Amino acid sequence: VQLVESGGGLVQAGGSLRLSCATSGRISNLYTMAWYRQGAGKQREWVATITPTGRTNYADSVKGRFTISRDSAKSTVYLKMSALKPEDTAVYYCSAPTPDYWGQGTQVTVSS
Repeated sequence: VQLVESGGGLVQAGGSLRLSCATSGRISNLYTMAWYRQGAGKQREWVATITPTGRTNYADSVKGRFTISRDSAKSTVYLKMSALKPEDTAVYYCSAPTPDYWGQGTQVTVSS
């Protein structure tokens, strides 16, 4: 089982990034997938979810700015982040919460 995130980096406030989560074993097609994030000294928080049927849900802090999506052919989940703010700075993790699969995380840093 592998969940491999990519696409993080340094961006200025107001900019955009797209995170990718490539999964093995068609995990992203079989399970509800989610993105979480953890800022320095903070608890890990849920960001967004997409179900196998494509239903999405977002934390209030990112609603209208972030978009979660899935490419079933590539077994990959994406998180498109726009209008980024310094408070979005965190390590972003891809997860299949049930059955508790996690990626290694990718750092996103938003400068003011």
